[in-house]
Amino acid sequence: MSRIKLKFVHAFIDRHGKARHYFRRSGFKRIPLPGLPGSAEFMEAYQGALALGNEQPRQTVGAARSVAGTVNAAVVGYYGSMRFANLAERTQRERRRILEHFRLEHGDKRVANLQRQHIEQIVAAKSKTPGAAHNLLAAIRAIVSYAVVIGLRNDNPALGITKPNQRPGGIYTWSEQDITAFEDKHPIGTKARLALGLLLYTAQRRSDVIRMGRQHMRDGIIVVRQQKTGATLAIPVHPELQKILDATPSEHLTFLTTRTARPFTPADFTNWFKAKCREAGLPKQASVHGLRKAACRRLAEAGCSANVIASISGHASLREVERYTKAADQERMARQGIKAISGTKEQQPVANLAEGLPIRDKKS
Repeated sequence: MSRIKLKFVHAFIDRHGKARHYFRRSGFKRIPLPGLPGSAEFMEAYQGALALGNEQPRQTVGAARSVAGTVNAAVVGYYGSMRFANLAERTQRERRRILEHFRLEHGDKRVANLQRQHIEQIVAAKSKTPGAAHNLLAAIRAIVSYAVVIGLRNDNPALGITKPNQRPGGIYTWSEQDITAFEDKHPIGTKARLALGLLLYTAQRRSDVIRMGRQHMRDGIIVVRQQKTGATLAIPVHPELQKILDATPSEHLTFLTTRTARPFTPADFTNWFKAKCREAGLPKQASVHGLRKAACRRLAEAGCSANVIASISGHASLREVERYTKAADQERMARQGIKAISGTKEQQPVANLAEGLPIRDKKS
């Protein structure tokens, strides 16, 4: 059997005679790799470590010598705090990337001198990309909040700043017409239809869907450990998704692969999927994340509660999920109301009873 050669992997035998493997890349922390090279758990951890190395900025030289009371010192201290440690690994990477850029521009400034107007100006400079502006504001809030905790200042001026609007109405939710158009263009058996099925019938994020493989399926259940939240979900495989999987054989660790049979990176998957959406004639705003919203919408329209929907989607907060259930309930009740007043006066009380609506007293 040929030996697997993997970049940045170092191995040694410990004092108990057990083989140990680590991902070691210059400028980054050492990451342990479970199992043996080539195994599913090893390769999944290796791909994650490789992606982490590509996305995470190198450790700043001289960070330990940051001047006390500066933004630099607050950022370094925040990295070592429980607040940062409690964030999901993916969120840590993204937050660190944002803060490293922020400290390059403002690191030598006193964190106590940071005022509301300064933060508004910094965030406004990112207004052309609302998503980036939103994430930057969240990162600044976290840093200033940490500064308050350790006594560098008494207030957090970032708390009163309105979040940038990412787009009117939020991210576009796919309609049933959009889904049908995509299915008509990309039939079962194609990679595009497989991507749609995984996104629509698991309600998961892009980062989780591109890592899914047959090793995550057990007795009709697909087990997902979300990168963003760290939560582990067990989701029954929808019959339609099972039909798609059966028609799309895969010999790789992930269901979805590039032309060179490699797992997708998040950015590459987004670009590829957008192209498939354009081929199907979908609106320009149709996106990967919009399918996650469509999956939640479908569950709400089927009468599922916010808690039931969150058990599938893995939303940590119920606020967004409750918007779907509220909208679905409003439409359902509105239909019931119109139906109740559509018949004759004799039929109206019957319609009210059938739909569970209150019957108006004749004397009132």
